Amino acid sequence: MACVERCRCCAESRRHGSILYNILRSEERAARPAGQGPRRGQASGGCPCGSRRRVALRSPQVACKAASAVLVKTLRFVQNVPCFQELPLDEQLLLVRSCWAPLLVLGLAQERVHFETVESAEPSMLQRILTTRRHGEHTPPRAPAPGRPHHGPGGPHLPSAGEIQAIKGFLAKCWSLDISTKEYAYLKGTVLFNPDLPGLQCTQYIEGLQREAQQALNEHVRLIHRGDEARFAKLNVVLSLLRSINANVIAELFFRPIIGAVNMDDMLLEMLCAKL
Repeated sequence: MACVERCRCCAESRRHGSILYNILRSEERAARPAGQGPRRGQASGGCPCGSRRRVALRSPQVACKAASAVLVKTLRFVQNVPCFQELPLDEQLLLVRSCWAPLLVLGLAQERVHFETVESAEPSMLQRILTTRRHGEHTPPRAPAPGRPHHGPGGPHLPSAGEIQAIKGFLAKCWSLDISTKEYAYLKGTVLFNPDLPGLQCTQYIEGLQREAQQALNEHVRLIHRGDEARFAKLNVVLSLLRSINANVIAELFFRPIIGAVNMDDMLLEMLCAKL
């Protein structure tokens, strides 16, 4: 019974006769290209609500403290890379801004940080409409500061269960491979030296550093894991999984509970210039 009450999809049949439902459905059918069926998850009978439910940390003080310690270690690792030190400061900051979240998640995996989440109460659609209308009447919307996640009038955008599952799935994949300290270092080097970022001036130099990190990882795997010819490919799968990690989700999950509406760009710049 509790499950039925918690799931919005289970109330679908009760909405079929409402005027609002019929208007929305007619607009959706009109916007759908001819011959295209319902979107995946709508006609299958399954409930997509679970992955969209908003969640928060069960023990934010413990998990956020662990994540903060990992962030400090991660930036200390970055600062100690000689090739990184040779780059201009604006290039360093551009690289760190783009990759701090995947580097942090790699650090969480390396430090074997576990965390649990709980479902968070979410305002109803009517509450959202009324809050938005009230907000629009009194205060005009302002653009978020650069590097700061945007939050609507309803407050912070809590991560969804699906987003958290992606993070936990990545951690589980790393732990199943029992990645060594050297392998983590080469993976971090590959992530850090991303030559495809817009605005970089030392593109060829950074591309060469990324290639060197990949070559070093390949040679290490061939030397240490001679019986596992697929290990290098498995480690590259780990890198591909990092693309699904959203930096705003990481900031909201691990830093907002203890720091508040933090501007990660400002914090990274301060930490990068500090002696960690």
